[in-house]
Amino acid sequence: MGAGFGAGLGLALASSAFIGGSFVLKKKGLLRLCGRARAGQGGHAYLREWLWWAGLLCMGVGEAANFAAYAFAPATLVTPLGALSVLVSAVLSSIFLNEQLNVHGKIGCILSILGSTVMVIHAPQEEEVSSLESMAEKLKDPGFIVFALCVLVSSLLLIFVAGPRYGQSNVLVYVLVCSAIGSLSVSCVKGLGIALKELFSGKPVLKEPLGWVLLVCLVICISIQINYLNKALDIFNTSVVTPIYYVLFTTAVMMCSAILFKEWQHMVLDNIIGSISGFLTIVSGIFLLHAFRDMPFTPNLLPLFLQPGRADRHQSCQHQPLLPSEDKGSQSAEEEEEEEK
Repeated sequence: MGAGFGAGLGLALASSAFIGGSFVLKKKGLLRLCGRARAGQGGHAYLREWLWWAGLLCMGVGEAANFAAYAFAPATLVTPLGALSVLVSAVLSSIFLNEQLNVHGKIGCILSILGSTVMVIHAPQEEEVSSLESMAEKLKDPGFIVFALCVLVSSLLLIFVAGPRYGQSNVLVYVLVCSAIGSLSVSCVKGLGIALKELFSGKPVLKEPLGWVLLVCLVICISIQINYLNKALDIFNTSVVTPIYYVLFTTAVMMCSAILFKEWQHMVLDNIIGSISGFLTIVSGIFLLHAFRDMPFTPNLLPLFLQPGRADRHQSCQHQPLLPSEDKGSQSAEEEEEEEK
């Protein structure tokens, strides 16, 4: 494991902790908007809530750590570690927002962590793009141009067509916008991280127009993400928005990374299978966390021998005579004969 790989891993872990906490702080601020126009209704009263700003600051710190992590490590390594933000958000939501986290959700969190660990083990440990010149060549690739156009067109359709109709009832509408635009923001972050590394090494990066273009695109993408993520958080449960956002965002980033940076091109078959298996494990955990969030888990759902207070009764039933009815019948017959005599 190289120094850059370790630095990227540590920064990604710190980023997940800050981002997971930011969801809870922002949701707490949105819940305090009593009688005012909420974000889900197109209002911006949350801008007056200090808790929302604290959440935004926390998210900013997390995104800064994430930004630095992309400069040191491949996106295929950094992005899957966002599953830890799901765990942080779910646990903190159950503590501070009184949102229930049942046993299915806890198992889902554990699966997400295990899947992330597997992906980290099998992720590529060498960067494919190391300079702005090579980044410019990657951006000119026809495959990436087609991908970017598909992202932009689908986002516009979701915002102006699906949003007014289904935005209040379907959590996927606004989260898909955040995820699709987020895949492009990761590409911008990767390019800016490379530009900063070249700047610190003494190269005249500020004269390169590509760096400024990436910065403007990043600001636009982040603004769109924040706006529609606020709408999703205001309408739906935090423990629902966070995991779905993670799955869709990670999938979009991995697709963008495969097309733009071609990080998967030099991976051996074992690492490819391991990465895919780890991601599917994460998706399974996120599904448990989301699909069974409202299902109460009571001891009555357990097998009889695992239910508290019933184990002794179960054992006593096992030691009863096989034919108790025949014994009772013979005893009653003998008593009747004695009475007749």
